[in-house]
Amino acid sequence: MTVKLQVFEGPLDLLLHLLEKNKVNIYDIPIVEITRQYMEYIREMQRHDLNVVSEFLVMAATLLDIKSKMLLPKQETEEEEEDPRAELVQQLLEYKMYKCISYELKDRQMDAGKVLFREPSIPEEVAAYEEPIDMEELVADNTLAKLNEIFQSMMKRQVDKIDPVRSKFGKIEKEEVSLADTMAHLEDYARTHKRFSFRNLLETKSSKMEIIVNFLAILELMKLGKINITQDRIFDDISIESKMAA
Repeated sequence: MTVKLQVFEGPLDLLLHLLEKNKVNIYDIPIVEITRQYMEYIREMQRHDLNVVSEFLVMAATLLDIKSKMLLPKQETEEEEEDPRAELVQQLLEYKMYKCISYELKDRQMDAGKVLFREPSIPEEVAAYEEPIDMEELVADNTLAKLNEIFQSMMKRQVDKIDPVRSKFGKIEKEEVSLADTMAHLEDYARTHKRFSFRNLLETKSSKMEIIVNFLAILELMKLGKINITQDRIFDDISIESKMAA
């Protein structure tokens, strides 16, 4: 005789099936009876397929652990002992909620599959129609004084939006200083001067950006071995010596 077992998606699915089958309260699980029925299902599953999913066996061990805790005599303590079924009940409630939501989404998917859409078939003449506007009727109750009042109110709103501090700021322009061009200029300068100071090099530079880029260019040329730099003391002038042929 061929026995067909119901396919369960996981151990919680099987537990939920047993609770619904026995019509028991999920908050008050008769753990002894449910564990017995669960183990019967496990044995039947192993009888037909030895490769039983490990999650089912883990749940069986969990049920046996809860069962043993339920059978032990309760100790008289001041603090109330936590129900060993509490964590399992919480897991079952969450699983049942997600399962109900999945059914709801599946029903919506099936209902959506029965809906057909059609392209709009409005004639071009109707779609292009615009109701005429009677300008005299539109401004019938408005005098020049009212229109001027509305205009002045709109202009005041625009003035109120202007920040009295930021509006006085000048335009900030980005200063473009190329490191590659600065390095090329320094190479030419080093070939002709051979030995010079960093301070003398910056005599013609007027902005901080130029000074920073020139300093970076000197570091790059030193890294490439094209110049040597020396400094006797911290914050003293930097002496630059060219290693390039004239």
